[in-house]
Amino acid sequence: MAKSTVALVGSESLLGREVRDIVSTGPDGISLSLIGDESEHAGLLTRVGDEPAMVGNLDTTALEDSGAIVLAGSVESSRKALDLAGEDGDAPIIDLTFAAEDLPDARLRAPAVEAGADEVDVEGRIQVIAHPAAIALALFLRRLQVNDPIARSVIHIFAPASEHGAAGVEELQQQTVSLLSFKPMPKAIFDAQSSFSLLARYGEEAPVKLEDLELRIERHLATLLDLPGDGAGAPMPSLRLLQAPVFHGYSVSAWVEYDDSPDIESIESSLAMASIDVRGADLEPPNNVGQAGQSGISVGAITADRNAADACWFWIVADNIRVAAENAVDVARQVV
Repeated sequence: MAKSTVALVGSESLLGREVRDIVSTGPDGISLSLIGDESEHAGLLTRVGDEPAMVGNLDTTALEDSGAIVLAGSVESSRKALDLAGEDGDAPIIDLTFAAEDLPDARLRAPAVEAGADEVDVEGRIQVIAHPAAIALALFLRRLQVNDPIARSVIHIFAPASEHGAAGVEELQQQTVSLLSFKPMPKAIFDAQSSFSLLARYGEEAPVKLEDLELRIERHLATLLDLPGDGAGAPMPSLRLLQAPVFHGYSVSAWVEYDDSPDIESIESSLAMASIDVRGADLEPPNNVGQAGQSGISVGAITADRNAADACWFWIVADNIRVAAENAVDVARQVV
């Protein structure tokens, strides 16, 4: 296997399929070796772009001689891959599942944010891709900070069901069908009614707590805001994560207070960059459905706060799967 080959563990997950799509439509230089994170995926015939591909089994043979290993499946398959790769292996590991984030040699990565930073620590075999909500917020806050220093901010993030992968999407769909059919709802992921409902907390039996996701976003965002370079010094926001009854894409309501009071036009002008699509007052505000499959973030509905002269409201959307996968592919291109 050539060193430019990247082993993609969990190639059939939402993240895995997005990585496949980005690689197949991007510049040459990377080829993917598809690896299933479940036994029933092994032997599956699928495609990468227009080319047929076979999904392999997760074992030592599948990982050896790879230029890098991308973990995009379940946490369990990621831990198995880490064990198979071994502590003494050579291939860099790019983790989209956060299974390796507590390991001593793990480094948090977000190339979309690092583009404006200096002296980014990219050493270390394990490269953990930052939470996509943290990447989106770091892009937004650092860009604002460059021209209009921030005094403080308050941010509400509305998370989609795909925060929990295909299982979350399927449960939201099944809950909706069950509610409309007056049948009992499945609650394996949320342990609460997510369909037609905003949740500030999951049920007690949920395998992942909403509070834990919120803390991860805060940790990752603090690291990304602390990177030296353009926009450094943006203060940490007060942040709240809520579960929304949508399938894909983050929606974010942000309140930002400035040291001074810039006008809306100057804010729109200063925000605009390659990874930030700014929708002015003459355009419809962005939404999570329209952002599906799009890179970066989209910002609109920028409005002065009527009750605070130095503050503005912002509406931000991002495709959570796309943001995470693009940053993983960027790291893969760097290491191979």
